[in-house]
Amino acid sequence: MKKKYKEEPIINERIKYPRVRLIDVLGTQLGIYSSEEALQLAIQKGLDLVMISDKSEPPVCRIIDYGKYKFAQEKKAKEAKKKQHNASIKEVKMRYKIEEHDYKVRLNQTLRFLQAGDKVKVTVIFRGREIQHLNLAMELLNKMAQDLINIANIQQSPSRDGKNMIMILSPQKIKS
Repeated sequence: MKKKYKEEPIINERIKYPRVRLIDVLGTQLGIYSSEEALQLAIQKGLDLVMISDKSEPPVCRIIDYGKYKFAQEKKAKEAKKKQHNASIKEVKMRYKIEEHDYKVRLNQTLRFLQAGDKVKVTVIFRGREIQHLNLAMELLNKMAQDLINIANIQQSPSRDGKNMIMILSPQKIKS
């Protein structure tokens, strides 16, 4: 399978347009030149002629050091990728008649997931005839939501899902 590379910009002799809008190293617009003249200016300065945009008429070209330009673009792409966080859904399961210590453990687990930026699906599991005690499960989920009110938003309020009752929490956006 071939790797997909981002399309490389057109540089130097590969620019086939008769006229181009030229921008120098400092970002100053120099005007409209023929491709040959623009390339000669770039060569005189020991730099490259790089097509920035072919969407306009005439296309925009810039005189820059292509190696440095390419390095800067790759660095920007890496930084953007680092800042990207894909929030996944983590699940915390418990029974409606959970002991206090076990509840605290599940609460801390949920807290860790939320602080990591993940959504949390809190599930209360029923077995057999326990399904009659929906009100107790609802109280338990509401208690958890109340305990996490400062760091979590209820994305989906407690609802019955087969023999389970679920609630989905998402981390609050930090206001800066």
